[in-house]
Amino acid sequence: MAIAIVLVWRSTRVINFAQAGLALASSFVGFEVLTRTGSFWIALPVALLAGAGMSAFIEYFFLRPLLKRSGDESQEIFLPIIATLGLLGVIKAILSFIYGDQNGTISPPVSDKDFIVGANSISMSPMRVLILIVVIVLVSSITWLFQKTSIGLALRASSYSPEISRLAGVRVDLIRTCGWAISGAAGSAAGMLQTANGSGSLSPDSLEFSLLLVFGFVAAVIGGLESLLGAVLGGITLGIFISFVLMYVSGSLVFISAFLILLLVLYVRPQGIIGKKVGRRA
Repeated sequence: MAIAIVLVWRSTRVINFAQAGLALASSFVGFEVLTRTGSFWIALPVALLAGAGMSAFIEYFFLRPLLKRSGDESQEIFLPIIATLGLLGVIKAILSFIYGDQNGTISPPVSDKDFIVGANSISMSPMRVLILIVVIVLVSSITWLFQKTSIGLALRASSYSPEISRLAGVRVDLIRTCGWAISGAAGSAAGMLQTANGSGSLSPDSLEFSLLLVFGFVAAVIGGLESLLGAVLGGITLGIFISFVLMYVSGSLVFISAFLILLLVLYVRPQGIIGKKVGRRA
């Protein structure tokens, strides 16, 4: 989820709090495909396409007109935050209307049992290895896209200076929609894999997706909103810290501890672990 948040920020300078709702909706699409085909490996790419399509739809028909009608720069900063929070509620309400109290189930495609080494088990399973591989592939692919392709260059240029990019012939609106689509696909992967690795239960009021959004945002800020690798490192840092609190302190302090480490990182290094300092303009 942190990767998806960083992607939208890097390509459009918007924090997308509707990402959890989009991931939930696309996971329900994956659940429907899984129910009909019985194959997780068919459901996953379909869910990714659904997430990309829904994200592009929201950017094109909702966020783009909203930003064009904004009055000044301050509105361009705060309007997307308020709008995406509202969208999160709308998406959950629509899913609740469609599914009601019905719960879906997404079973893991590989074993979620811990590996056994000798007489002991280690906190790692084939499912978690699969998630790690998917994360590595996602980060590598998206980094290559941003650094080595003309689309990536256009995404970065459009986010930093849309007016100059338009003068250079870049179709800024289309490029931003592409950025949202890519982030939607990444968020869908997070939703499908986390559900399969977690309880396996999927519902419109799922707490897992709310936590996925909160911890994903915290991890993105900790790592640095400008860096995909930072999002991964932020997630690892946050995970280690939360595991320590769970094991040695108290499970009731997990939520608070996430924000404590966020405040600590913002105090010591506001730009994040891998973020770069940016000079203030006069």
